[in-house]
Amino acid sequence: MPVSPPPLKGLPLNALRAFEAAARLGGFASAAAELGVTAGAVTAHVKSLEETLGAALFERHAKGVRLTALGQRVLPEFTGAFDQLGLAVQRLRAEAAPRLVHIAALPAIAQLWLSPRLPAIRAAAPEITVSITAMEAPPDLKRAPFDLNLFFRDDDLGRRVADDEIFPVCAPGLAARLCNPDDLAEVPCLSDAVWSGDWQAWADAVRPGWAFVPRGPVYSLFALAVEETVNGAGVLMGHAPLVAQHLASGALVAPFGHRHRLRRTMRLWSARPLRPGSAAARVADWLSA
Repeated sequence: MPVSPPPLKGLPLNALRAFEAAARLGGFASAAAELGVTAGAVTAHVKSLEETLGAALFERHAKGVRLTALGQRVLPEFTGAFDQLGLAVQRLRAEAAPRLVHIAALPAIAQLWLSPRLPAIRAAAPEITVSITAMEAPPDLKRAPFDLNLFFRDDDLGRRVADDEIFPVCAPGLAARLCNPDDLAEVPCLSDAVWSGDWQAWADAVRPGWAFVPRGPVYSLFALAVEETVNGAGVLMGHAPLVAQHLASGALVAPFGHRHRLRRTMRLWSARPLRPGSAAARVADWLSA
């Protein structure tokens, strides 16, 4: 009689994904943040996988975890496999919804640079839907479901969209009180929490050795700082691409002529070559024109 042995039970995909993320990122907490689960869930997945295999993948220490020799040997293959799976999922999404374009962008860029350009894109191509997700750091485009990334970068990845120059900006009424940079000591100087070094970088460029300390509130959202600057709350260190519309409308002015160009630029890129004529390629062309 024919022999029909039970099929060999496979390893759970979620547990394999938890192992790969923890191994690649160097910890369970970082893996949990990337996967959108709790650190406890990652720990449980990895422990279950180790029990199924009958072999340890991590060494546990008081300061964290470290890969075992087995974990080190198999990690490159799993990373490559999940990268390919992520790209395949992206292609599936793109093929299933060819008129939908997902963009990941820095919050300030999304609010102050990208959002004002969406009406023109809708007018030019009403059949295309643009979805925007604001995040503080670029996602891994091999894994995350985004067609395009739009962030400030120090390298030359992708397309250069705009240079980043910094210079003080304020409401027209406040500008009348500012004759030279020394007058900044008499008014509130607004700061962005992420770009906390902007004021000193500009001061060094204007007057080398000038230890300028801004006196004023600090904001976690650059767009909020811009709005408060428009309202007359003080002087903000503006970034040229992000305050260009406010300068053009007259809502903000640059009281001094000193500008400092930063090394980083605003850049647009994708994880894979964009198919000519596709919705993502057309949006990329519009944004980088």
